[in-house]
Amino acid sequence: MTPEERKLLEKTLQLTVENNLILHKQQRAAHWSTAFRVVYWVFIIGASLGAYYLIQPYVDQIKGLYSEVRGGAGAIQEMTQKIPVSPR
Repeated sequence: MTPEERKLLEKTLQLTVENNLILHKQQRAAHWSTAFRVVYWVFIIGASLGAYYLIQPYVDQIKGLYSEVRGGAGAIQEMTQKIPVSPR
């Protein structure tokens, strides 16, 4: 093996070691990214469910009010149909 070949082989080995370190860092970063993404979505879904749990009584009140108004409107409509209309 000539000195030039040896120098080239050592340079290749050095580059391979550096590339291996970079790849390991990228893989570690990908794992952390996945873990944080899962935590992020768990937080978002948990906050949504918690918010719904907190506002559920108000939603039920609004539903009840809406059904009462709708029932009242139906009663008014029935009363107007019962009123006799005189011909002119």
